[in-house]
Amino acid sequence: MKVTVSRRAHFNAAHRLYRKDWSSEKNDAIFGKCNNPNFHGHNYELIASVTGEIDQETGYVVDVKVLKEIIKTEIEDAFDHKNLNLDVPEFRDLNPTAENIVVIIYQKIKSKLDSKLDLEVTLYETPRNFVSYSGK
Repeated sequence: MKVTVSRRAHFNAAHRLYRKDWSSEKNDAIFGKCNNPNFHGHNYELIASVTGEIDQETGYVVDVKVLKEIIKTEIEDAFDHKNLNLDVPEFRDLNPTAENIVVIIYQKIKSKLDSKLDLEVTLYETPRNFVSYSGK
């Protein structure tokens, strides 16, 4: 029997959506105010959902304390109060859209989980705008 265990977390970060290889006009046309050269910020909320078989010894799919520590180390410590474009190596050459951020978060968490566990990450950029990724 498979069960999903979820953990909610948050971080605050600034970013700018733009492509270095595009003109200012094209960046403005595509990304609008999100292309502000002085950056803008969000209060990101994320939900990491881990699905797997219940361990018969512990009764856990995943120890939530372990999941909490993975999220703190891999995501909150790395992204919180950072400029994603300038301070986070994964975004030096990758546009930090919500779609790209959720994929990076997924990869960072997934690499620390037992390979038999499935993961889905949902990232809220605003209360109304969110993305999800499950590795597919």
